[in-house]
Amino acid sequence: MQTDQDFEIVIIDNGSTDEGVLELQGIYPDLKLAINKLTANLGFAVANNIGAQLASGEWIVLLNADAYPEPDWLENLLKAAEQNPQYNFFSSRQIQYNDPHLLDGAGDEYHVSGLAWRRFYNHVEKEYGLEQTEVFGACAAAAMYRREDFLKVGGFDEDYFSYFEDVDLSFRLRLAGGRCLYVPNAVVHHVGSASTGKLSDFVVYYGHRNLVWTFFKNMPGSLFWVYLPLHLLMNLFFFVSFILKGKGSAILRSKWDAFRMLPRILKKRKQIQASRKISYQEILAFMRKGTLDPYWASRQRKLESNRKA
Repeated sequence: MQTDQDFEIVIIDNGSTDEGVLELQGIYPDLKLAINKLTANLGFAVANNIGAQLASGEWIVLLNADAYPEPDWLENLLKAAEQNPQYNFFSSRQIQYNDPHLLDGAGDEYHVSGLAWRRFYNHVEKEYGLEQTEVFGACAAAAMYRREDFLKVGGFDEDYFSYFEDVDLSFRLRLAGGRCLYVPNAVVHHVGSASTGKLSDFVVYYGHRNLVWTFFKNMPGSLFWVYLPLHLLMNLFFFVSFILKGKGSAILRSKWDAFRMLPRILKKRKQIQASRKISYQEILAFMRKGTLDPYWASRQRKLESNRKA
């Protein structure tokens, strides 16, 4: 339960095969609860867009089925929004459910190559992510968006199905003039990849297809051409890397489909860039720019995890 009780709950059942979710209304008769049961799994993006359309409040608060919030999680997000009206979306402090000594994330970071990762992932929870600060974007497993702005930019891109759709949304919100605040006292415990596995073919395919689309859609103007060689080099690196890991079929399909659908993606790019409200310098200020930043971030995550162990 949450300390702040002034909210409605919209549950999107994304094609489950049992009727358990329909029993919730009988179990919790006092909650303002709406349930929409889809006949098939239409993907994270579609399901959350349906929920946003059904919601009626000023704020949309997303919470994955494998994310378990502290009692004051919602209250602290709403307080942050009230105290910081210059921000229109908010990121939670995510702690690993199965290893609460480690962070699962403290906002999202975006690299100019097109890679993205959760800030301070696998870092020791007591030492990192303790300060409220502006970040590039929010992990949608536990995030809050002003509903009007969410809908204005089109919500999640439904072509993505799953993975990287929250990074893409954060990018588009920023291009439209939005800002994201990380709220360290808004805490959830997140299992992560509970339904798909951390390095399944599903994750490799959608993650690496969608990161290409996110770069091509959103990287503005001259920044696109400056960082395109680095983006292509990064794709080549992961193509070889995943082949060596036995994921050749998944990574090949991901890149083939990413580039095969570029004409459709470039049409979206034209619309997104036409409505951009900030300068290249403003968006670049919240990106990671060092060529080796992804390597050092990955290495640091491993070192922190080993140090804890």
